[in-house]
Amino acid sequence: MTQQTGEQTRPPRQPQPSVAQAAPRRGTARAMLNKVPEVTLYFWIIKILCTTVGESLADYINTTLGFGLGGTAILFTVLLGVALGVQFRTTQYVPTVYWLVVVLVSVTGTLYTDILTDQLGVPLSVSSAVFTLLLVAVFGIWYARERTLSIHSINTVPRESFYWLTVLVTFALGTATGDWILDLTGWQPGQSVLLPIALIAVIAVGWRLGANPVLAFWLAYILTRPLGANLGDYLGRSQAEGGLGLGLFGTSLIFLVAIAAIVFYLTRTRVDVVPVGQEKEPRPTTPRRELLVLAGLVVAAVVAGVVVGRAASQNTGGAALAESPAPVASLAPGQQAQPLTAADLAPITAISTDIRGLVQAGQQKDAAARADDLETAWDNAAPSLQAKNPEQWTALDGQVDAVLKSVRKSKPDNATELTTVNALLSSLTS
Repeated sequence: MTQQTGEQTRPPRQPQPSVAQAAPRRGTARAMLNKVPEVTLYFWIIKILCTTVGESLADYINTTLGFGLGGTAILFTVLLGVALGVQFRTTQYVPTVYWLVVVLVSVTGTLYTDILTDQLGVPLSVSSAVFTLLLVAVFGIWYARERTLSIHSINTVPRESFYWLTVLVTFALGTATGDWILDLTGWQPGQSVLLPIALIAVIAVGWRLGANPVLAFWLAYILTRPLGANLGDYLGRSQAEGGLGLGLFGTSLIFLVAIAAIVFYLTRTRVDVVPVGQEKEPRPTTPRRELLVLAGLVVAAVVAGVVVGRAASQNTGGAALAESPAPVASLAPGQQAQPLTAADLAPITAISTDIRGLVQAGQQKDAAARADDLETAWDNAAPSLQAKNPEQWTALDGQVDAVLKSVRKSKPDNATELTTVNALLSSLTS
């Protein structure tokens, strides 16, 4: 029915199409619905589950099945390429396909960071900085091209490409920063879960108080990676290592079943799909409120940095030991250096040989325990060895530290462990 006005009769105004209904601007000829689920509690639960299973499954295939870091990375990169091909061919959000891609991105992002650290020797601090800059660059290009970073408008091929690239970088960044913090602090698995949980809670409160929703989403998204990985370590590690002892395979199986159950529920109920035309309005906020909440988030980040710094200063073993400079040794005036004999180094040689055998047998927990014995034996022998030959002692001290670091890593790489322990044994027996 039309309405009469003083001048003319005109038809009712037609509603404007939603962002999800709008045709793509460029880059694709297909009009697609939003390819990302609605951000609900289910979204965050399954995201953490995917991160955890990605971490534990990759470690299981890498170490237990003997694929190695490089082989595991190749395998999952191929699987990710296939899954992404299927994802891009869909025209709307399909829970099974979408969450499979998230699991595979979680694994590959983690593996790429591990390769940089364990095989190429890139420090985690450098990896964290590089991935941070890369993420900023991706966001900058995405926004410059699309004028939005919202995940509620992933309805074109370019936007979906930017989205998955961003997700991959966030996983790599979360891996690097999470592992860096663990190496610095020496926290046990149970302790390491607390920091990301606290920061995510702060972000959730900030979102309710008026934080920029896009910023809050991506900050929380990054933090779920170390949370999920630390949770996987807590469940999978033995009780002697501070975990619950479920093992890598047990943890992977439990979380895979949980993911499958939730995805099945979402597929049947579609509770994470907003019907076209019923999109939710973003939480109302103002620029002033966003700035105030942003200031609060910065304060929370500073407090977290202080907590990590204090824990790192109190960490006297593990990575802190390995990353500290070797002590400076010198002879007494008029004293001549004497070569260290096989008898002098016999206890160190025996323990190092045991570590190599345990690593080769895949007994990582026992290898880590023997690493503690190595550290104790080396510290006990240090005064006499240092007094006898400071230069030789200093060289061996650095090699011992390298063995301790490689064996005690939260995600040890067999190749790196064997390289460091073989180098030490070669020096000890030469």
